[in-house]
Amino acid sequence: MRPPAPVLRAFGVAGGPVTPLEGGQGTSWRAGDLVLKPEPPPGDWLRDVVPAGFRLARSCGAHGGWSATRWLEGAETSDFVAVIEAGRAFHRAVAHLPRQPSWAARTDRWAVADRIAWGERPPRWLPAFAPIAARLTAALEPLGASQIVHCDLTRNVLVADGLPPAIIDVSPYWRPPSYAEGVVVADALAWHDAPGTLLRDAGVSVPAVARALLFRMATDTVDDWAWRYEHACRQLTL
Repeated sequence: MRPPAPVLRAFGVAGGPVTPLEGGQGTSWRAGDLVLKPEPPPGDWLRDVVPAGFRLARSCGAHGGWSATRWLEGAETSDFVAVIEAGRAFHRAVAHLPRQPSWAARTDRWAVADRIAWGERPPRWLPAFAPIAARLTAALEPLGASQIVHCDLTRNVLVADGLPPAIIDVSPYWRPPSYAEGVVVADALAWHDAPGTLLRDAGVSVPAVARALLFRMATDTVDDWAWRYEHACRQLTL
């Protein structure tokens, strides 16, 4: 759905090109120096983040059911170590911020899947996923203290020559930073043919990736993708 004309006028970007953007849920549009999405804006807590070693897509408010963030130059990267390092810089910058009370009320499938991965909600695995989930669960260990983390970094770190990496589309959770890093490795192993050596290269533990794979599996509704998670398990030697 294209941003309607009243929304474009409200944001001051009417009259110019409006271009659909790839990635995410396929609902983002670029208009001028803004990215528009038909969803609520990020929380006010992002205003308190002081970037150090990264750029951050800042909120520009909301109008008519659409929110806007500032457009940042850059492109996705398959350098997953660089993605994880950018995430670490972001997590250092938000480590002092408190948990947001509204997050506990989330009922979207990603929030539900996160609770399943952390044993806070009973799982209902697809039949092909159940034996994989059992192996992953056996590998779980504590991952440290929780804080605000971005749990969808894989395709939401942009790189550009001469600029720090850009963090976009923050998906906030209250979990250990190593879990967010595990999500990047899990995505890389299951969907991007990354080698098992990525764990060593990025300094991410097997338990962190195992927890992240449970998270991704709990969001999935396609039995046919079981081979991807099986492949990731083998890369972890599970």
